[in-house]
Amino acid sequence: MALSSQIDECQPDPSLTNDDLKPTSTDQRNFSGWEMASLWIGLVVGVPSYYLAGSLVDLGMSWWQGIAIVVIANLITLVPLILIGQPGTKFGISFPILARSSFGIKGAHIPTLLRALVGCGWYGIETWIGGEAIFLLLPKIVKNSTLAQSLSWLGTSPLEFACFVCFWIAQLAIVWKGIDGIRELEKYSAPILISLTSCLLIWAYVKAGGFGHMLNLSSRISSSEFWSLFFPSITANISFWATLALNIPDFTRYAKSQKDQILGQAGLPIFMGLFTFVGLAVTSSTKVIFGHVISNPITLLGEIGGFLTIFLAIFGISLATITTNIAANVVAPANALVNLSPSRFTFRRGAILTALLGIVFQPWRLLKSSESFVYTWLVGYSALLGPIMGIILADYYLIQGMNLKINDLYTLSPNGEYYYSSGYNLKAMFALVVGILPVIPGFMQNVGILPVIPKAFAIIYNNAWFFSLFLAGGLYWILSFFKGKKKNQQHIDPLLPNAS
Repeated sequence: MALSSQIDECQPDPSLTNDDLKPTSTDQRNFSGWEMASLWIGLVVGVPSYYLAGSLVDLGMSWWQGIAIVVIANLITLVPLILIGQPGTKFGISFPILARSSFGIKGAHIPTLLRALVGCGWYGIETWIGGEAIFLLLPKIVKNSTLAQSLSWLGTSPLEFACFVCFWIAQLAIVWKGIDGIRELEKYSAPILISLTSCLLIWAYVKAGGFGHMLNLSSRISSSEFWSLFFPSITANISFWATLALNIPDFTRYAKSQKDQILGQAGLPIFMGLFTFVGLAVTSSTKVIFGHVISNPITLLGEIGGFLTIFLAIFGISLATITTNIAANVVAPANALVNLSPSRFTFRRGAILTALLGIVFQPWRLLKSSESFVYTWLVGYSALLGPIMGIILADYYLIQGMNLKINDLYTLSPNGEYYYSSGYNLKAMFALVVGILPVIPGFMQNVGILPVIPKAFAIIYNNAWFFSLFLAGGLYWILSFFKGKKKNQQHIDPLLPNAS
């Protein structure tokens, strides 16, 4: 009777699950390698990716240095992407459920809500970019009106803010269809985005008479200045996709096999490298075509003019923005909120709250300069995501031995493997705090709160993602090792479908 009672206690708790949190069934696993690759095409082709390498050139780097940094950073990012994606495909579980195994049934709320917070900020940034595309379509008489004049307290003009809200509303129609709607959107958008990007590249090549100007774009900084920018730039570029690298199980749980998820994700550094080249090639060509550099693709498309160009510009930018925004910045926050309260939140309700919080972040302020975008926003939040990733990787591969007890991820029973101390894994919590603390002085200096900090803290901040990942992950492994935690044994769980 005692054994029977213990088994009953470990049955799924209704407060920890609903249809959005259960492991995916065999029928739900319909993401092929091409569809995973299409997801990345939809994510990569967008204004922030176009703008990223251009930001590095704005800071004084040569064209090839900018592209090299982007490619190197994305090759590094590919490693945790595949590693964290593996349990998603193997067990059919989302990021919040995976986080329960290392942070505890209740403790998982902390990493998932931190990831959700960053997603809300990105959602606001992408929506602001989409709103700029709508602003581009407006007649000049409207754009020159008093409504287009910036208000100091708002940080932007009422007209641009109104365009932002319009695009914000338009995205909800896609979100309302759930993960299947997102999959279809990414699948059919990929070839369209490739075609439109190719057209823009061909136009720039013909108008500028080749890419000679880009190839002659040399570095404006010394060797020592380059290396002082190299590591924070690598960190910033890793941070660009560190968000999705953390919650990639939200998508790989739908992959048909491990082969499909690995082949699909291998496209990231390739697509980022190619699209970065397009961004730099077109941007450098504007110096020849217009007499001055235009780094913002929305502004560039407005300069080209013509009804057809404007129409394609609005369509292309809107499509690129929506495919990136919904997949990268809605799924994780929505799932985090569902995990927080499965009885109150569904995926749709979580997505709506995510969209509302995106406004609170005031994205027009985050995009005010290349420096604030790269070194404050991107590097800053990497200090939150790095330690979470380090702890999850150390726990799953070094402590759990790549085996999870699926039933125990859905129970509040003290006998459950992941209940730890009242639902919290204190070792993971401690490692998370230790991983974040050393980065705070550098961030505070970057935003102007601290005028001077020791050089060591500046170096730590410039390498925030690497430092916090290895510090938190290593500390967690050491604490768990000395605690003598045993690896889980492979067994069959009633919740787990065929997850080969």
